[in-house]
Amino acid sequence: MNKNKIKAGIKRWILLSIIGIILLAIGVSPIYKYINSIFNKSYIFVILIILGIIISFFAFKNVLIILLNIVNKYKYEVDLSRNSVAGMINKKRILEKGPKVLILGGGTGLSVLLRGLKTHTSNITAVVTVADDGGGSGVLREDLGMLPPGDIRNCILALADTEPSMEKLMQYRFTEGNLKGQSFGNLFIAAMNGVYDNFEFAIKEISNVLAVSGKVLPMTLEDVTLFAKLENGKIIKGESNIPIKNKEMNSCIENVYLEPENVFPLKETIEEIKEADIILLGPGSLYTSVIPNLMIKGIVEEIEKSYAQKVYISNVMTQPGETDNYSLKDHVDAIISHGSEKIIDYVVVNNEKLPKDIFDKYSLDGSKPVLLKEKDKKYLKEKGIDIIEGNLIDIKKEYIRHDTYELSRLISDLVPKYKSKILKLFLSKKDISKS
Repeated sequence: MNKNKIKAGIKRWILLSIIGIILLAIGVSPIYKYINSIFNKSYIFVILIILGIIISFFAFKNVLIILLNIVNKYKYEVDLSRNSVAGMINKKRILEKGPKVLILGGGTGLSVLLRGLKTHTSNITAVVTVADDGGGSGVLREDLGMLPPGDIRNCILALADTEPSMEKLMQYRFTEGNLKGQSFGNLFIAAMNGVYDNFEFAIKEISNVLAVSGKVLPMTLEDVTLFAKLENGKIIKGESNIPIKNKEMNSCIENVYLEPENVFPLKETIEEIKEADIILLGPGSLYTSVIPNLMIKGIVEEIEKSYAQKVYISNVMTQPGETDNYSLKDHVDAIISHGSEKIIDYVVVNNEKLPKDIFDKYSLDGSKPVLLKEKDKKYLKEKGIDIIEGNLIDIKKEYIRHDTYELSRLISDLVPKYKSKILKLFLSKKDISKS
C-alpha cells in the first residue's frame, strides 16, 4: 500500500468516525425531545445512538488496522496490546522530530555511537570511510573490485531495528574453508552489490530490509587508497598498514592523503550536510577513520558553510601506531591541519579515570587515556572551541568503549544551543536588511 492510499484511507475512516460521533451526540443530547415533538417518533433518538456507535466502532477499527500495518513495517513481531502499540507509535513520532545529525567517521567507535544516538532521533546520516583494505573487507575489495563493506555493515546493524537472531547472522564469521574469517554480512552486501551493480543502491536496499533508522552513506563511490607521510619522511601505503608500519618505525604521522586525490562525495552527503543541525567528527581512529572523510572534495567547504553545531568527539584512548602519546590538543590540531579551524565548535572529551587493572592492560600496548589538561584548555580557548566533559567510559569484557547513551545525551543537549544560534543569525540578518 503506497503512501497516498494510506493517507486517503485514514482520512476516509476518520471522516466516517466524525459522522458517527455526531450522530451519537445528537442521539444522547436533549435535541431528541424536539425531534420527538415534530415527528412523534420516540425511537428515532435510539436509532441515532445505535448508528453512531456502529459507525464510530467500525471507523475506529479500520484506522487502528491501518496504523498497525504501518507499525508492522518496522517490526517483525508486534505486541498488539493497547499500551505497547500506542508507545511504539508515539516513540516513532518523537524520533522523527529529533535533530538532524550527520556523522563522519568509521570503525567500531562510529557504530557504538549510532546505537545510542538512535534512541534520541531517527534523523541520522552516517558517512562512512571506505579506505579499509584489511581483513574480510580487504579480501572482497581485491577479489570483487567493490568498496570495502565492513564499517558500513556495522553501521547499518547499529541503526537497524531487527531481531537479535538477524544481527547474529549478519555478524557471523565463517571459521573454516575458503570463507574463513569472512562475515556473512559482508557477503550479503557483496551479493546485493552484484545484483544491482550499484554499491550506493545496494546499501539503501539493505537498509530498507533491516528497517534502518536513518541513512548510511559511503564517503565516496570511488576506489581510494589511504597513504600516510611520517615525520621521518617515509610513506606508508594502505589503511591497514599505517598503524603497523608506523609502530615499527617509531615515528609520528605528519599527514595522510588519498589517491586518487580528486575524489567526490555523494550528492546526498552534501545535501545532508546542508540540512544538518549537528555535525559530528568521530569517534574513531583519527588518521584512518575520521580524517579520510575530510579528504573528499568539497566536504570541508560545506561543513564550514553549515550553520550546524560542529563537534569533534575525542577518542577515550590513544591508538598505538597512530596517535602514540597524543594529547587532546594533538588530536584537535590534526583535524584542523587536515581540514579547517571552522569545522569544530565543540570538543567532547572524557574526564573519567580508568580502573587500575584496565589502565595497566592498555599500557602494555602503549595506549594511554586522552584526558583534558591545562594546555589543552588554553589551546582550545585560543581557537574559540568550547569543551564538553563527561564520564564517557564503558568497559565490557575488559575492552574500553564510549558510553554510547551518555555520549548521545551530551550531543542531544546541544540542540537548544543550535536553535538559539539559528535564531540569532535570523535576527542579525533581519537587522541588516532593515538598515
